[in-house]
Amino acid sequence: MNILVTGADGFIGSHLTEELVRQGYNVKAFVYYNSFNSWGWLDTLPEDIKSKIEIFSGDIRDPNGVRIAMEGCDTVFHLAALIAIPFSYHSPDSYVDTNIKGTLNVLQAAKLLNTERVLVTSTSEVYGTAQFVPITEEHPFQGQSPYSATKIGADRLAESFYRSFDLSVTIVRPFNTYGPRQSARAVIPTIITQLQNGFEEIKLGDLTPTRDFSYVKDTANGFIEIAKSDKTIGQEINIATQSEISIGDLATEIIHQINPKAKIICDQQRIRPEKSEVNRLFGSNEKLKRLTDWVQQYSLEKGLKETIEWFSKEENLRKYKASIYNV
Repeated sequence: MNILVTGADGFIGSHLTEELVRQGYNVKAFVYYNSFNSWGWLDTLPEDIKSKIEIFSGDIRDPNGVRIAMEGCDTVFHLAALIAIPFSYHSPDSYVDTNIKGTLNVLQAAKLLNTERVLVTSTSEVYGTAQFVPITEEHPFQGQSPYSATKIGADRLAESFYRSFDLSVTIVRPFNTYGPRQSARAVIPTIITQLQNGFEEIKLGDLTPTRDFSYVKDTANGFIEIAKSDKTIGQEINIATQSEISIGDLATEIIHQINPKAKIICDQQRIRPEKSEVNRLFGSNEKLKRLTDWVQQYSLEKGLKETIEWFSKEENLRKYKASIYNV
């Protein structure tokens, strides 16, 4: 099977690409064009994996490039997106262009090329603060940030192509994925990198929201299992652990593992506007388990252990600027 992964140079995309290669698929990686010829996190993969990946440099906002990249591909995993919530407050236009128009480009090309399967990546942020838990796929949507609003728009475009053109689309909705290679804009790398750099005052925002944290290898396997099942066509499917932990309790656990002397201090620039903060995310994975063979392999304890070990390596830690708030 020939597979295209958009956003393959990113956090989840690089793990998904790596796992697809390990499972024997022919993988083309759509990476963001840049003059440095950087392939993002794919550059860090073992040579025996990297040598088996076909690289396509382009821009998800360009319909011509997207169509060319998708030629000859049976399945497309569409992960390319802008995802940082604070930056979406500053530059919402770029989120519309990338997240909505980029998804439209993938859908239009799939329709033209008769692509067999398209998996569009959503986010738990589309639900907003939980109105009931665990959050099922029937939960109402609420755009509490420009980022989440553009992802809602992209999801509904994907649904429309399934209903209007019988395109074999599935909307994959990961909750809070974490692990090696994650951006410093996310809370777990933020905590770990400050601690590993010897900071004894750990700057964080609001500690009260809860999140459902899924280890990245479980998330990648969720994508693959969803793609294997014909029962998932036309569906929206959460990838979640069906558990929750507050940011404060999470930070306390990580501090305990690395430097129990460290203290948490509130950094006002890290706090979202009151009506924009998503206070509770706690996802249901019942539909994922019912329609696929996915099984969660990593507990939070096991996932954090592997994540901390990865960040503790000097060659990885130096890629992060722990003293700067990364929006």
